Amino acid sequence: MSTERGIRPSGERTTDLLRRLRSDLARANYTVASLEELWGADAAAALHRGERVPVRRVLDARRAEHGDSADLATLAELFVLGFDVPRSEAEHALPTLGVDGATELGLLAPAGAADPVDDPATALDAASVRAALDLRPYTFTDALGTVEWWILSDLGELALGHALGEEHVLGVGGASMTLSGLMLPTPAARVLDLGTGCGIQAMHATRFSAHVVATDISERALRLAGLNVELNGIDGVEFRRGSLFEPVAGERFDRIVSNPPFVITPRAAGVPEYDYRDGGMVGDALVEEVVRGAAAHLEPGGVAQLLGNWEYRATDDGLERVRGWAGGLDHWIVERERQRITEYAETWIRDGGTRPGTPDFDRLYEAWLDDFDARWVHEIGFGYVLLRRPAADPDRPAAHSVAPLARLERRHGALGNDDAPLGVHFAACLDAHDRQAALGDEEVAALRLTVAGDVTEERHYWPGDEHPTAMLLRQGGGFGRTIGLDTGLAALVGACDGELPVGAIIGAVAQLLDVDESELAAELLPAVRGLIDDGILLLPAT
Repeated sequence: MSTERGIRPSGERTTDLLRRLRSDLARANYTVASLEELWGADAAAALHRGERVPVRRVLDARRAEHGDSADLATLAELFVLGFDVPRSEAEHALPTLGVDGATELGLLAPAGAADPVDDPATALDAASVRAALDLRPYTFTDALGTVEWWILSDLGELALGHALGEEHVLGVGGASMTLSGLMLPTPAARVLDLGTGCGIQAMHATRFSAHVVATDISERALRLAGLNVELNGIDGVEFRRGSLFEPVAGERFDRIVSNPPFVITPRAAGVPEYDYRDGGMVGDALVEEVVRGAAAHLEPGGVAQLLGNWEYRATDDGLERVRGWAGGLDHWIVERERQRITEYAETWIRDGGTRPGTPDFDRLYEAWLDDFDARWVHEIGFGYVLLRRPAADPDRPAAHSVAPLARLERRHGALGNDDAPLGVHFAACLDAHDRQAALGDEEVAALRLTVAGDVTEERHYWPGDEHPTAMLLRQGGGFGRTIGLDTGLAALVGACDGELPVGAIIGAVAQLLDVDESELAAELLPAVRGLIDDGILLLPAT
C-alpha cells in the first residue's frame, strides 16, 4: 500500500473504495446546485472570492435546521471549507465508505494533524477528522448535454491556512474551465492531454473521443487524475509520465489539448516553482515549446488547442512572436488580456500565498522585475492558441485550394452572452472558413446566405438627419463581435435571407447606388468571406 502524500491504496481496493465514495456522494446529493442552495447566492459569491466566513455563518445559523441536508453540510464543511468535523458526523455523511475507508483512501486525517496532506492517519479513533484532499462537485454543459462530476485535488490555501506547496495539484480553476469550454466538440479518434494535472481536460476529452492519452511530469498529478477518472466512471484514458511531448515521442493525434504551466516565473534562487503553473523555463519558452512541438504530433487535419502567456519585449509584438512559433501550421491566436509586468508580478506572487507588505513579497517582486528587465519585457499577453496541421486534399482543384487559416486577433472585451461553449463557435467558424475558402469568387457569388440568428443591426443618427452616421452588426454569441458597415455591405447583409444569391444582391445594390457592379463585387466579396469566417453570415446546409 502506497504512503504517498494523501493517496493510499491502488488496484482493486481503490476501485472498491471509490465505488463506495461515489455512492455516498450521490446519496448526499453533493452537487454544485445543492451547495449553492444550502448557503445562498451571497455566501457562494464570497466563497468564489476565497472567503469562507459568510458560508460558515450560514451553516452555523442553520445547523439545527439541516435535517435531510445535514450530510451535505458535513461534506461541504470537510471538503470545501476545510473545517474539522466530529467523527460521528463524518461517519453519518459517509455511511458506505466510512471514516476508516476515507482515511485509507487518503481523503481524511485526524483533526489536529500538523498537515493533513503530509501526516498519515495514525489515530483512526480521533474525536474529529479533517480533509486531506479537496473534493468538490463540478458541473458543466457542453454540446452533448449537462454533466455532474466530482473532482479530487490538493487542499487549497483556504483549507490549509498557509501557502501552497510547490507540488500542489490544482483542482478546477478559471483557466481549466476556459480551456474545456474552448474544446472543439467534434469527434476525434485519439486525443493528447499535455500536462493533465488533476485530469479535468482528459475527462472532458472523453466526451468526444474513445482514446485519450494524458501526460504530466508529476507522478502525484497522474495519481490524482487516475482517481478522478475512476471516481466518475470514465473509461478510455491512458496516463503516462514525462515532460512535454517525451511520453508520446513518434506518435500523432487528432487533437491535442493543453493547459500548460504557462506562468512566467523568475528562474532565481529563493523563488518558489509550483508544478501546476511554472514550467521551469525562462520567460515564455515553455509555451513556445508546446506550440513548436505540436506539428510533429498532429495528424493531417489535426487540431491543437492550448492556453498561454507571451511576452512583449521592447518593440516586439507578443502576438507576432506566437505566430512565428506556429511555423507552417494553420493558426487562430486570440489574445484575451494584456497586463503590465507590475500587475502580472503582483498577481502571481499573491497566487503563491505571499501577501503584500511583507519582506518576502518585496523580495519576490524585485526578482520578477529583474527577470523581465533582463529580456526588455514590458507587458504579458494571455489568450488562446488554436493550431491545425493542414490536410492535403488531392481532389480539390489547385485554383480553389483552401486559403491557410491565419487569424491573429485581440479580443480584450467581453465575449458573447449565449449559453453555448465557445468551442461550438470555434468549430462552426473553422468549418465555415474551410468551405468558403475552397470556393472561387464566382462560387461565393452563387451562394444563398442567411444572417445568423444572434446577429442584430444598429443604426445611429444625428438628430434630424435622414441617413445614419454609423451602422453596426453586433454578434450576440461567440466572440460578441461588432462589425462596422458601409452602405453597400449593410444592404447586402440585410438582403441575405437565403432566397437570393450573393451575386444577385450585389447587382441590385450596384443599381441602387449607381456604381459599377464588378467594382462593388470586388469590394464586398472579401467582406462576405470575413463575415462567413466570423459566423455572422451562414452558409447553406450541406
